[in-house]
Amino acid sequence: MEKKLETTAPLAMEWRQKKSNKPLSERVIEFIIKAAGLSSIVLIIAILFFILKESAPFLVSKFDFKEFFLSTEWYPASVVKVRYGILALLVGTILVTFISMLIAVPLGLACAFYISEFCHPQLREIYKILIEFLAAIPSVVWGFIAIMMINPLIIYSFNVPIGLNILNASIILALMSLPLIVSVGEDALRAVPETYREAAEGMGATKWEVATRVLLPAAKNGLMAAALLGVGRALGETMAVLMATGHSIQIPESIFDPGRTLTATIAAELGESPKGGEHYQSLFAIGLVLFILSFIVNLTADYLIRGKKK
Repeated sequence: MEKKLETTAPLAMEWRQKKSNKPLSERVIEFIIKAAGLSSIVLIIAILFFILKESAPFLVSKFDFKEFFLSTEWYPASVVKVRYGILALLVGTILVTFISMLIAVPLGLACAFYISEFCHPQLREIYKILIEFLAAIPSVVWGFIAIMMINPLIIYSFNVPIGLNILNASIILALMSLPLIVSVGEDALRAVPETYREAAEGMGATKWEVATRVLLPAAKNGLMAAALLGVGRALGETMAVLMATGHSIQIPESIFDPGRTLTATIAAELGESPKGGEHYQSLFAIGLVLFILSFIVNLTADYLIRGKKK
């Protein structure tokens, strides 16, 4: 035991000496990096505290679990009987997000595979810039596109009375999520060691076989992360969804019915509700539900990716 202490003590003293001998600039940079890492945790805790603080009076006095989650009647400003039911809003949010991912994930991953493996090197950067340019388009502009272009297209193509519906919002959200899915997916594919490609090609595999049988299994963690990041992007979108869904509080029976999402409700009603009132507090309760949904999506992504790695 004494011999072990004798051997470890000089090593510990040497490590402390090296740490103290670091240049001031290096120590400052290390401190900034650590502070930046901790700031994200502090910000999340602060946001959660703020939402809980604003919604606490409603959650303590007026919150009814059965009515809040199982009722479709959202009448927070009614003079006869105030009702706080978010079931229709929750269904609209989940439905729009799900359908948009059915469109965006296959298309985004296909684009990522094409840009990474099949695209000509001189055109790769041009395609990446064009796809990422979609992320620079403001949300309200996407809303205008939904109203002026996709709305009449849906009416003409499917012979429905109105084109502002779940399908319209899903298409818009899919287009808005594409840059993130393509960018993260392409990075995941490019991160696969070049030796994997060379070994597969050396065994006579075609480019398609390399992509589907080698790169896809090797990059599955990153591709899964890209898909789930797209879900988070679609889940939190506000303005475009507000303009594209038809903004009707009902449970949609088909993709051609109008609906409303949780985020759109907050955006539409927060400015009209008196600060500190029940309506105001109920909207922060909706924000808490969104926070929990986003947390579940990220936790699921982390669990799946870590599980795949193990």
